[in-house]
Amino acid sequence: MASFKSNRFEEDINRELTAIFRELKDPRISDMLSIVKCDLSKDLSHCKIYVSSFYGMETTKQSVVGLQSASGYIKRELFARLKMRKCPDLKFIADDSIERSSQINEVIRKVVPQNTTDTTEDNTLLDD
Repeated sequence: MASFKSNRFEEDINRELTAIFRELKDPRISDMLSIVKCDLSKDLSHCKIYVSSFYGMETTKQSVVGLQSASGYIKRELFARLKMRKCPDLKFIADDSIERSSQINEVIRKVVPQNTTDTTEDNTLLDD
């Protein structure tokens, strides 16, 4: 079970990395990149950051390459913003959860029929 301190640091790292990603100017890094999950080790020395892009897995993999090349800058910014004693080593991992969730959403739309009732009918029933 993770401690309260590591959970808090995971949330702080997630928040600050989101802000840092917006400032990066590398063309390999997608503008629609999202952090799915941060896994921080118990000793706070290693952090796995799972990222995903709305544009697909290829764009995510290309973004991970850009993030790895900018990891020194990202680590320095994270250290300055969080005032940590030691900044964890960052490992960026491509994740396809956003792409997979959009595929699941499309399948659900095909299976579940759309609601075609009028809202006026519902309002008249509520007035009675």
